[in-house]
Amino acid sequence: MGDEIDEHLGRRLRRRRRLLGLTQQQLASACGVRFQQIQKYECAANRMSAARMWQLAQVLDVPVSYFYEGFGPQRETRVRDGEAQREVFTRKETRDLIRAYYSLSEHPRRRLLDLAKSLNGDVEA
Repeated sequence: MGDEIDEHLGRRLRRRRRLLGLTQQQLASACGVRFQQIQKYECAANRMSAARMWQLAQVLDVPVSYFYEGFGPQRETRVRDGEAQREVFTRKETRDLIRAYYSLSEHPRRRLLDLAKSLNGDVEA
């Protein structure tokens, strides 16, 4: 079980880093470690401490819980659903859209998100 969760955490770290268009070196510099350490986290050769996970979450602008999403009960169903989602995230178009989104300042970013939700009929009350 320990290896499974380390691998899951590493995959989530890699996914978020890539979505933001960061290299391992850039992420490492922001955390004050060498890129090899990020590489080891991503391939689950080294475990992330709670403090390091907190730091990575801050740099990657996600809650710590992001790293655990998709792990736990009913994992098999989520794995299948996750494979379909992963296909979307491997497209260059998706990565370009996410990079453009995060290059915006906070206010336009919120407005764009609201627009996207309204186009999908997913407006929060």
